[in-house]
Amino acid sequence: MVPGTSGTVRDRLRGGLREAMKARDPAAVAALRSALAAIDNAEAVDGAQAPPPAVGHPYLAGTVAGLRGAEVERRSLAEAQVEGIVRAEVTARQAAARDYEDAGRHERAERLRGEAGVLLAYLGAAEPPAG
Repeated sequence: MVPGTSGTVRDRLRGGLREAMKARDPAAVAALRSALAAIDNAEAVDGAQAPPPAVGHPYLAGTVAGLRGAEVERRSLAEAQVEGIVRAEVTARQAAARDYEDAGRHERAERLRGEAGVLLAYLGAAEPPAG
């Protein structure tokens, strides 16, 4: 399974997840789901942007009056930020693999290295980041 080069990193990761699920590749599915979740978490709403609670319902504390009064736009990440998140996921897996290797858990370390390799393929990086 080779990722395409068109589209955003997120689009390539989503397409790759579909393919990995069809291929029943658990390491790729885990890596891709984790990376997509990290991107979604980074886009989460900043709590400071939420409107302050107003006098809403007398029996429900902290309610906001008005239709859609509490809705706030999610953050929008630039492509470079998304790539940075995926690179951080790769780095975290490589560090964890070293730790597992040191602890004698070679199978787990190899799985994490495989997951890091999957994510690197979606970034188009030929060499893993130093670290």
